[in-house]
Amino acid sequence: MTVIVAGPVFVEPADRDRVVDGLRVVVEAARRYPGCLDVSISPDPVDPGRVNVFEHWETQEVLDAWRAVAPPPTSSAELKADQVRKHVVARTGHPFE
Repeated sequence: MTVIVAGPVFVEPADRDRVVDGLRVVVEAARRYPGCLDVSISPDPVDPGRVNVFEHWETQEVLDAWRAVAPPPTSSAELKADQVRKHVVARTGHPFE
């Protein structure tokens, strides 16, 4: 079963772009990692303190292996809130089926 890790994290608005930029190295490395189907970390277009996280992995084992070797972000900030959750996917299909 594939695994999706998704949701927002919240930081001070003044820190948001630095946080996203600091995670670029993680996104680039994850996208090259075998078993990574997609990773995106992006600033929210409406909320200046929100960073949207999306990760899609072939399996939990691949995700665990990635976490063991993932590079650290080049910058970070204190999280005000974290609503990121892991979802184990039993079925995948076209969104309009």
